[in-house]
Amino acid sequence: MEPAHSAPLGDSSAEVLLSELERQVQDVVRTSSWWERHGVDCAVLALSLLALPAGFLCLRFHNILAFAAGITILGVCHYTLTVKGSHLASHSALTESKRWSKILMIFFMEVCTAFPAEFAKLNHVNMHHGYTNVVGLGDSSTWKAPFFNRYIYMFLGPLSIPVLTPLVALAHLRKEELRRALRTLAFMSLGLYSQYWMFLNVSGIKSPSSALACMLLSRSLLAHPFLYVNIFQHIGLPMFSPDKKPRRIHMMTLGVLNLPRQPVLDWAFGHSLISCHVEHHLFPRLSDHMCLKVKPLVSKFLHDKKLPYNEGSYLARFQLFLSRYEELMVHAPPITELVGLQ
Repeated sequence: MEPAHSAPLGDSSAEVLLSELERQVQDVVRTSSWWERHGVDCAVLALSLLALPAGFLCLRFHNILAFAAGITILGVCHYTLTVKGSHLASHSALTESKRWSKILMIFFMEVCTAFPAEFAKLNHVNMHHGYTNVVGLGDSSTWKAPFFNRYIYMFLGPLSIPVLTPLVALAHLRKEELRRALRTLAFMSLGLYSQYWMFLNVSGIKSPSSALACMLLSRSLLAHPFLYVNIFQHIGLPMFSPDKKPRRIHMMTLGVLNLPRQPVLDWAFGHSLISCHVEHHLFPRLSDHMCLKVKPLVSKFLHDKKLPYNEGSYLARFQLFLSRYEELMVHAPPITELVGLQ
């Protein structure tokens, strides 16, 4: 299905439409158990933590298959904790406790991901979700690197993410107040050094450079799909100017796209970043499992109301970005005309 670029408003106002959809979704949430609302995703994250020792121990065996298995386990667990865990924690979707939400956000973002929690939440929750596809505010421009050509960006660029992440974090910490910067730096150092220590002492790797290489390898395992997901689901869809942005329901349906389900990415990134991204942008506080549960309801509602419900395949989106890289990733995006949407 090709992404939709326009949508008639219909007889009802945008506010009424969104309120009606919210009421239906909240009815589903209220009748769902704690296990459905939070438990499933907490279990996935807990299993990923528990699987880490197996990944490190696999590297003790001098066998290429055991080494590949170890790196695969560590890589998938790393992305589950850093992408799925950080994403859900930033939206307070793992627990209804504000205190625990903050603790989990610091753990997944600063310890596991090596990135400042408050800075990540500001950019993702406040800006990207608050101004989805609004140029200069929430238009995913942080993922653009116009100084790279299309082949370097699409094939080699993702490999730089594990190195760039802590470097960008350090650059930002220079602007933070001293106490918060020191806290974040301590947690980042704890996470990075713990992984390095495990490679040396649990996996039995003797050389510091080999341990660092294993860290880079495991942290790069799903770097390509991670980058692709971040650009495929927004860039290339309608973009809006800050002074002429549409109503929320139109902003989220026009500017967001769902990708097909894929078992490894469903586990490591979560449904809200893959096949339920439209649902996630409409209801960002829902957990991955709840996004999946309300997906049929949301899809039917949007189709019945003649609103966009964008879906696309990985291959089609990859081909689009490779063929239109200059237009989408280098030049300024065209502003969508909003006639008929207000």
